Amino acid sequence: MIQLNNISKHFGLQVLFEELNLLIGKRERIGFVGRNGSGKSTLFKIILGELTADSGEVIIPKGYKIGALDQHINFTKPTVLEECCQVLSEEEQYDWWKAEKILFGLGFTDEDLEKDPNSFSGGYQVRINLTKALVQNPHLLLLDEPTNYLDIVSLRWLRGFLTSFKGEVLLITHDKDFMDSVSTHTIGLSRKQLSKYEGNTAKFYEQLAIADEMYEATRLTQERKKKELQGFVDRFGAKASKATQAQSRVKQIEKMGTIEKLDTENTLGFTFHHKDCPGKVILEGENLSFSYSGLEEEDLFKNLSLTIGREDRIGIIGKNGKGKSTLLNVIAGELKPRTGSLTNHPSLAMGHFGQTNIERLDQNCTIITEIADSNHNLGVGQVRKICGTMMFTDELAKKKIKVLSGGEKSRVMLGKILAKQSNLLLLDEPTNHLDMESIEALSKEIIKFPGAVILVTHSELLLRSSVNKLIIFHQGKAEFFDGTYDEFLEKIGWETEE
Repeated sequence: MIQLNNISKHFGLQVLFEELNLLIGKRERIGFVGRNGSGKSTLFKIILGELTADSGEVIIPKGYKIGALDQHINFTKPTVLEECCQVLSEEEQYDWWKAEKILFGLGFTDEDLEKDPNSFSGGYQVRINLTKALVQNPHLLLLDEPTNYLDIVSLRWLRGFLTSFKGEVLLITHDKDFMDSVSTHTIGLSRKQLSKYEGNTAKFYEQLAIADEMYEATRLTQERKKKELQGFVDRFGAKASKATQAQSRVKQIEKMGTIEKLDTENTLGFTFHHKDCPGKVILEGENLSFSYSGLEEEDLFKNLSLTIGREDRIGIIGKNGKGKSTLLNVIAGELKPRTGSLTNHPSLAMGHFGQTNIERLDQNCTIITEIADSNHNLGVGQVRKICGTMMFTDELAKKKIKVLSGGEKSRVMLGKILAKQSNLLLLDEPTNHLDMESIEALSKEIIKFPGAVILVTHSELLLRSSVNKLIIFHQGKAEFFDGTYDEFLEKIGWETEE
């Protein structure tokens, strides 16, 4: 059990939180929500002793071990297995199977275990750090965005691991479905204060809304009472016969203090521009195969055929590195297939969100110029509105692309997709760099979009809410599945879970 008492933290004039209190009870798995920049990761660092609070104390019982997902990459051992096993306790130093079990669950193979950890992609290096956190078997696990870079199969494995974990968990993730499936309690930073409720995120936000309503009702009652008292003072303050009563009411007003109006918290808003398509079929692919080397034996997918109707919702799913993004780039016409052909309706208009597109943003352009370039028919006011939707208001919209963070560049790219008139959206992990509320807003807009959508995602919540057909990368191939994600799980399922 761990306790935080009256923790406050400021960075210059920015107040992250004040007099924050938290008690983590035995076997509690706590989901931690809050807008980007609200201070969630900062609080983790204070618990770990990496940052010092301006005031307050963190009480950790003697012998209580905390394990955390390290966001920094610093490998010192020659192999993946040795890197992960170095954190085992002295009593467990020969229990290498404990690390192997976790590494296999996170998508590593037997061969991978003997490779240099520095030879892997950034996503797999994060998985190595995650293994090092999990294998220590601490009393408390602090996990800051552990779902980033995990594919759908590894996410399902991690969910099972955390659900059966015998200690406490404090979890930050923007994956609402994952958080709800793991957590027993939810805490959240909102308006510089921390609240904790038993139950999932829906229960948390429901209770938070009730608390906000009560606060606002109290504020309005106080305002009304102050107005009545001030009215009496204004009317009778100058009269000698009423002076004592007026002065008494002035003191009442002073004693009441001021209840400040609640700050509103912005959420990204999404409205895609749709272009009509008269045809029932918007795009067809026949016998598509692709390999970067041009060699058949190195195909990421082969002989794949698909028909995209004008209102279809198609999810592309599978493990990382199998070719999902590559297929999306082939459909977009950015990569040429080794075999096969693509035929589109004459009115096809694509909006493509992907990592390669983000890299093509003009570094010397401003945000407003980049977004305006996607649709020259939009007026300045309309472009400004899209900038505001992406949280680039007023002067922020004039910032150059080269000074933006990766998350901000993703929002610019989403803004370009919103501005463009499209009837087919190609979206490659569009929820990356978005907070939970913004992901929910995007999900609703994907459902509402009148055109077709092809979506690469590891979010089971997004798959269940917005997809009716699938392209599945599994068993060494890619195949089309005419059905929902739940129907796929019921009829076929992931081979690693058999």
